Amino acid sequence: MKKLFICNFLMLSALSGFGQMKLIKRMLSEDMDTTRKASFMPLPFLRYSQEVGMEFGVGALYSTYLDKEDPLNRSSNFATILSVSTKKQYNVTFKGDIWTKNNDYHIIADLRMRSTPFDFFGIGNQTLEANKDRVVQHQIRTGFDVEKNIFPFAYTGVSIGFERNTFRDVTPGGIIDTDPRVLDKTGGSVAFLGLSQTYDTRNSNNYPTRGFFGRISYQYAPEIFGKEDFSGSQIRVVLKNFWPLAKKLVLGVNGIYYTVQGNDVPFYMLPQMGNEDIMRGYYAGRYRDENLMAAQAELRYRFSNRFGVAFFAGGGRVFQNGDFSLKQFKPSWGGGMRYFFDPAKGLSVRADYGIGEKRPNEVRQSGFYLSLAEAF
Repeated sequence: MKKLFICNFLMLSALSGFGQMKLIKRMLSEDMDTTRKASFMPLPFLRYSQEVGMEFGVGALYSTYLDKEDPLNRSSNFATILSVSTKKQYNVTFKGDIWTKNNDYHIIADLRMRSTPFDFFGIGNQTLEANKDRVVQHQIRTGFDVEKNIFPFAYTGVSIGFERNTFRDVTPGGIIDTDPRVLDKTGGSVAFLGLSQTYDTRNSNNYPTRGFFGRISYQYAPEIFGKEDFSGSQIRVVLKNFWPLAKKLVLGVNGIYYTVQGNDVPFYMLPQMGNEDIMRGYYAGRYRDENLMAAQAELRYRFSNRFGVAFFAGGGRVFQNGDFSLKQFKPSWGGGMRYFFDPAKGLSVRADYGIGEKRPNEVRQSGFYLSLAEAF
């Protein structure tokens, strides 16, 4: 009986090892799957901070084609993030980027529900680390955009959105309480109706190697929740262009401009500088104001179907209306690795390290990012 148990154990171990080797071999294979089948990539994560405690969860990206017979049909991507912490914080995010048959319609949808602490530094382009104030945010946000192809490469669309935020200062008396520019300190609600226009000649929506993308959107928030909540407008402009410099080398550039206009703009509606896509190296929300302008260039070298590297550099700043100056642009630079889990679609997992400015009497700002899909 003992011998039988040992034989079974060894057999199962061998089969398990064989299965693992087969999986590893498939994940490292240089073969391109041209069957246009769906793909799925999970990305587990685990981190700890004193404020949140132990946080654990999973991110995932599912990609498919709504018309597998059409080689020009762009891939539709669905992403999710689910996380909880030992101190009862949570983050639930769903995003969809859908291209219908013949690419006639482009649909963008997202839903976020989260309860999380963050550091608030004040408003403006010169906030100080010494003013850091811990705030807890509870948020529900959703948005839905539909764009219709009206002539080659051009899409016209409409959008709706809703956002509800509540805030609590962990230590009363911080800058969120004392700064007179901080409006709606405890939160509020806002609903948007909008229009958009897009022009897109990229050869891929996941890993483009040539082409141009430009999008301008306007959203208006009517006064439907009362005078205490935001009423006004926001405009977003996004520009991208890609040039193939060699067979495996691509140069991409990306520029953005966001502005929020209204009589009394809540602090949580102000554009924030710094995230995993642009101005990498800055804590999200370290700088926020009525306007945000930023640009970056990224050199991408895909030395195999599965792996690549990227190097990026750029600059940006936030500013009040009428207070724009090129002298106060903040730098951002760094690099990272890419693993393409679906080489045919150009879908990747990226690990980037970004570096920002060094302010007097402060450590240099920087950040590490582990994300699904390219930055732009």
